[in-house]
Amino acid sequence: MLKTDLSRWVGKSQSQQGRLGGEIAQMLHAVLGQPEAKAPAKGDQIPALWHWAAFMPKMTMEKITQDGHPTRGDFLPPVMLARRMWAGGEVTFHAPLHVEEDLRQVSSITSIDEKSDAMVFVTVAHKTYVGDTLAVSEIQNIVYLEIPDTFRPPKPRPVPTKTDFAVHTPMGEVRLFRYSAATFNAHRIHYDLAYAQQTEKYPGLVAHGPLQATLLLQAAIAHTGRDPASFSYRGVHPLFHTDDVHVFAHDSSEDGMSLCTGVPGGHQGQQATVTWREI
Repeated sequence: MLKTDLSRWVGKSQSQQGRLGGEIAQMLHAVLGQPEAKAPAKGDQIPALWHWAAFMPKMTMEKITQDGHPTRGDFLPPVMLARRMWAGGEVTFHAPLHVEEDLRQVSSITSIDEKSDAMVFVTVAHKTYVGDTLAVSEIQNIVYLEIPDTFRPPKPRPVPTKTDFAVHTPMGEVRLFRYSAATFNAHRIHYDLAYAQQTEKYPGLVAHGPLQATLLLQAAIAHTGRDPASFSYRGVHPLFHTDDVHVFAHDSSEDGMSLCTGVPGGHQGQQATVTWREI
């Protein structure tokens, strides 16, 4: 069989309508919000990165694969590697978004990097509009890998020894399932323990990359009271439902902050940097 020319997908684009409805905002608040705070209601500003739940995959079941992802070869290229992960990205905030606001997202594939027969990176650019106003622009990095015979973790990167603050953010089966439900994310590694262990060879349920990113930025905003101008993040080691996950902040300045998720005395999970909007 001839190998598919993945480069033909570079430049492919799609546009979709969306909104973060009040019920989804309540669901996200139940997973992410502080107990003393109220869930955002119609007309309220959407917390940073919650717009990821405004554009849910709406394909019917015949277009969903065994792992819970949409069938490849339509918008995303038909990469013939079984494991797919949201590896990281960059987000720039231009204007606020609000609950129940009509949104439009234009997405395009900007690059496909075939590192080897066992690793392919796909970069997708997203622009989210309110009417004709650009509200959020971002880059999403997706990595495709072979599934190993056994779990082979990357080299661990220790969590920082000096921190500006640390926030306990336990994962657990319930949080991972509720975040999957609120974002309509059917990827089975996040809620199906038997699949995660037996098929993809992970030791436990995998903490979502977008969930970790949201918790990181949320903690930074809560600590400083500042509005983000941009946010970048990348996964460096998987975290699991059994891990004692914390958010750690370090290297803070007037302009921004570096953060990571990780296990106290252990390894990092996701690294991130936020820059603040000028006051």
